[in-house]
Amino acid sequence: MTYPYSEIDEAITYIHQNINETLSLTQLANHVAYSPYHFTRIFKERVGLSPLYYVSSLRLQKAKELLLRTDLSVRDIGLEIGQQSLGTFTSRFTERVGMSPSQFRNSVLQAEDHFQSLKSLSNWRTSNPAETRLARIEGTVQSELPFQGVILIGLFPKPIPEGPPNYGTLLPSLGNFCFKNVKPGIYYLMATSVSWGMQSTDILLPYNTLRARLKEPIIVDPHTSVLHRTVTLHTPRMDDPPILISLPLLMNNFLKRVRQYSNR
Repeated sequence: MTYPYSEIDEAITYIHQNINETLSLTQLANHVAYSPYHFTRIFKERVGLSPLYYVSSLRLQKAKELLLRTDLSVRDIGLEIGQQSLGTFTSRFTERVGMSPSQFRNSVLQAEDHFQSLKSLSNWRTSNPAETRLARIEGTVQSELPFQGVILIGLFPKPIPEGPPNYGTLLPSLGNFCFKNVKPGIYYLMATSVSWGMQSTDILLPYNTLRARLKEPIIVDPHTSVLHRTVTLHTPRMDDPPILISLPLLMNNFLKRVRQYSNR
């Protein structure tokens, strides 16, 4: 498959190779012989994010890995990704991953517990709210590859899966999904998968999970219906934004809703 602005692949490769260095917009644009303005425009059209936001996202992804794979202190990890202030690093990590760096480092056992609970789940219903005048967003999840596991899908406020989604759910298989009572706004539909054979660390660092996203935002207003959307899970691509939100956190939120429904 040919993607528009293939030169962006070269820029993304350069970013990955130099992620430990100071990277300016001018430097990135010069690497592919574009003006900063033109480079930003086509990078955002291809990836969905501005170049420097993409860089900061990759650095937070690196911080997640350092937290799980090294004994470096949280402060040193912040410095490693260019954050001089421990407070700034902690607040940004918490906002975009959904938990503090220390909580993320200590979440391996919790991730395994949530994953095992999903495996044994027999009732996947969470709620059946009364119909309102708010929007319904329905669609179908497909996959390019055979897949057995759970699918996490959500409507996010930005074109990157960071922070808890505005609306999110888990699916036990490929097929249809529905978000009810969606308030007016602009949303980005994204999904990823967790196969039943994955280990906890692979769930916390989802580099290789199948994923899908609609590049065009879903615009919901009080006076229009939202058309059926279809997304296809695929292997990671160079221009996919990193998955920053903690997947076990989303699993736990879903399990809590299932338990609340079951207790009614």
